[in-house]
Amino acid sequence: MAKKNINSKKSENEHEKYRWFFTSSGKLVMGGKSAEQNEELVNRHINDKKFSKYVVMHTKTPGSPFSIIVSDKYDKKDLEETAIFTGCFSRAWRERKKSAIVDVFLVEQIIKNKNMKTGTFGVVGRIDHKPVKLKLYLTKQNEKLRAVPFPGKSSICISPGKLTKEKFAEQISAKLDIHIEEVLNALPTGGFQLCS
Repeated sequence: MAKKNINSKKSENEHEKYRWFFTSSGKLVMGGKSAEQNEELVNRHINDKKFSKYVVMHTKTPGSPFSIIVSDKYDKKDLEETAIFTGCFSRAWRERKKSAIVDVFLVEQIIKNKNMKTGTFGVVGRIDHKPVKLKLYLTKQNEKLRAVPFPGKSSICISPGKLTKEKFAEQISAKLDIHIEEVLNALPTGGFQLCS
């Protein structure tokens, strides 16, 4: 009996190995941290018909997670928040850009040819394009620090800046009394500043 609980707990927290957050309406969003994780995450969904209507996002330019809303029921706000998350965890943040364009499509539109590199996919059919501003809010979700695309109670607003990830993480760790590893795990790659 105890063994079963351990397994269900493991699958319940499986999303934590990826980039993740919950939208303001409670939808889980997962994205890859690397090309290998993007490959793993997308393959897991394109090989199962029940995920065909799930929304997937990726920046128009290379270097972002493939972010998946883990539900076939979502609203405009879920789409907006997932697009911001995708843009913020892309190369655009590292390049200190203020905005990014995010492509929006469905799992069923994704194709993979054998000559495509790991973490690279093609998309057939209509793609929507969402311009987003790069800004996140540090807050707790499921008792873990997350950088999410909407403000919450006592959240800290962050945007791309000149302060290194390590220095910024040290400051946030001291301010919130949270282990530095948890802060580093929550943040995009690149530099930081507090939003004015």
